[in-house]
Amino acid sequence: MTAKREARAWQRMLSGRRLDLLDPSALDVEIEDIAHGLSRVARWNGQTSGAWSFSVAQHCLLVEDLVGRFKAGAPRPLRLAALLHDAPEYVIGDLITPFKAAVGLDYKDLETRLLRAIHLRFGLPATFPVTAQRLIKRADRAAAYLEATQLAGFAEAEAGRFFGQPRALAPPRRPLRLAPLRLKALPPGEAKARYLRRFAILSQE
Repeated sequence: MTAKREARAWQRMLSGRRLDLLDPSALDVEIEDIAHGLSRVARWNGQTSGAWSFSVAQHCLLVEDLVGRFKAGAPRPLRLAALLHDAPEYVIGDLITPFKAAVGLDYKDLETRLLRAIHLRFGLPATFPVTAQRLIKRADRAAAYLEATQLAGFAEAEAGRFFGQPRALAPPRRPLRLAPLRLKALPPGEAKARYLRRFAILSQE
């Protein structure tokens, strides 16, 4: 009788690391793997205009930029956390929000454990204060609004219902002037390079 083969719960990365998905270790996290993976994961399930998919790497760059616009003088660790906020998707992919709800809490738990390992690897707290988390979430939703209206075919009113119209952080809460932020999907190689450059700047002591 043949022995039952044990299910594999790790993924081999191009760096040679084996990342255990159920019990991820910070020692197996490499920024090159993250940047490479995120540059090839499509936002909106690839349903965006342009010759290339708008990648999660570009989304993370946009969120980090928006954090800086929302909070002048945002500290380096907070901006680095914004850049890394979707980093687990280099392993588990980008599930659209409706599908995440269908998958349930197991997906969220896996995502949380991966993000904690990533934070530990790059010297960030496992979790940030609620105010910092809210700021990153605000920037994340603003990025989704911009992507939805510029790339994914949403009308502004429709995007506003789902994601909220981006507004200033402090009163008066008038709509932000984000017109200069014109989005264009980049080839994976360029998105990866930009992500790595920004990481290098934010991770400097």
